[in-house]
Amino acid sequence: MKESCEHQAECLKRIQSILDGGATEEEKEHFKQHIDICKPCIDMYHLEKCIKEALQGKVEKKCCPDKIAAAIRSEITK
Repeated sequence: MKESCEHQAECLKRIQSILDGGATEEEKEHFKQHIDICKPCIDMYHLEKCIKEALQGKVEKKCCPDKIAAAIRSEITK
């Protein structure tokens, strides 16, 4: 098992993408193979997962008023 990761910044981006649900199956599989041999990335994955779960428990979700949502959609499609 590797004790250091030479691709730490790239791995962090991939971890965040996986935890946010934005990673492709190929990216997930590649990362799964990587963490089997890379201790720093295993640790980083668990830390990021814990942080995300803690924040989700603290965030209050509120609905956006329809008028504001429509204005945002209008700006995006310009």
